[in-house]
Amino acid sequence: MSRIGLAFSCFFKLLFGGTLPAGAAAYLPEDALPKPLPAGKPERSDKVVAPMIPVAATLQPTDAPAPKPKVSAAQQHRDGALAFLALLQREGRLVDFVRESLDTYTDADIGAAARDVHRGCRKVLDQHLTLEAVMPGAEEDKVAVPKGFDPAEIRLIGEAKGEPPFRGTLRHHGWRVTETKLPALAEGVDRAVIAPAEVEISA
Repeated sequence: MSRIGLAFSCFFKLLFGGTLPAGAAAYLPEDALPKPLPAGKPERSDKVVAPMIPVAATLQPTDAPAPKPKVSAAQQHRDGALAFLALLQREGRLVDFVRESLDTYTDADIGAAARDVHRGCRKVLDQHLTLEAVMPGAEEDKVAVPKGFDPAEIRLIGEAKGEPPFRGTLRHHGWRVTETKLPALAEGVDRAVIAPAEVEISA
């Protein structure tokens, strides 16, 4: 056997059997050869072999982040409505105007206040909503209500007899939102606070 073949044989013998082939002894120094054991005394090893522990058992589970609680659709609608009302209050003081008693004010005073409220609230609508008329036309125009109309879009006033189409007078053309551009709702904000209290610090 060539030396290269013997080297391969030694490698695999040691790997799988733990012993060298007989032919390898000729290449070992004398002091490296195993000494024969005394007769009647089997080979004994005092080495304690620790049991193998799977790697997976030594890994400690990491603390996974707690999943965020899901927000219901009703809660999202509530938060969105309150956020929009907060915008109307901030820009037009709508809540202040509606909550104020107007009995002691003159028409001129109310008109002046309403102008400011109108300006601010219209700004909010123009910035965040795109509106169109449900039924185009001017008030007091004669219109026809087609068969199969959607009651959510057209509300009939008065007594309707028979089956549509109906003919009548347009009292209000209605509004439909075609695009919404509301700001994103930040987490951790109390939506019930429409406007914070304002305190001016005195010197």
